[in-house]
Amino acid sequence: MWREGENQIARDNYTYRQTVTIDELDNHGLRVGEYREVRDIIFSPSGARTERLISKPSSTLKRLELTDQDFQDIRSVQPFLLTNDTKILYETKFKGEETIDEMPCWVLQVSPRQILEGQRLFQGLVWADKKDFSIVRSEGQAVPQIVTTKSENLFPHFTTIRQKVDGKYWFPVETYADDTLYFRNGPQRIKLIIRYANYKHFAANSVIHFDK
Repeated sequence: MWREGENQIARDNYTYRQTVTIDELDNHGLRVGEYREVRDIIFSPSGARTERLISKPSSTLKRLELTDQDFQDIRSVQPFLLTNDTKILYETKFKGEETIDEMPCWVLQVSPRQILEGQRLFQGLVWADKKDFSIVRSEGQAVPQIVTTKSENLFPHFTTIRQKVDGKYWFPVETYADDTLYFRNGPQRIKLIIRYANYKHFAANSVIHFDK
């Protein structure tokens, strides 16, 4: 039914550039702090998948502090893929039909069955192309929010848009969020943009040597 497994396997064999920008806004909507990083998802000469920072991440954030969970979300939750391996973690409920960019879609609500300690999961809605069941859009939140008596780690509501790559695979091209996080010491508006660009299929080069 789902083409997500095919999309995941394909994406694991593509290189691409990922640009992350997080803006911290004041009460008037003016930017007062920013985090920015650019990294390439590449393959080493041995064929191992790896990441390469294009430049040192820069940050002028004043109130927000990025955590391991934030970076885990950037890697695995915001470009959400509902594959055969991951769908066992979720319950899905049919919510209706909607047309996205002239594409008839099924709309499904996705919720974690349970969340184990240390897990980061997706909760929200996905839009699946009626023709081949590829997910073309997701909208929701990384869960759980982490609140203790000593600290708060809150996460924004986001939308991820996908486009067709090489005419057959639906890969994320942009994630964006514009949300207010309600901390105990006051609300903080945040803007997030993640762009995924320059998808290129990786093909290992091989050389055959013949004995004389």
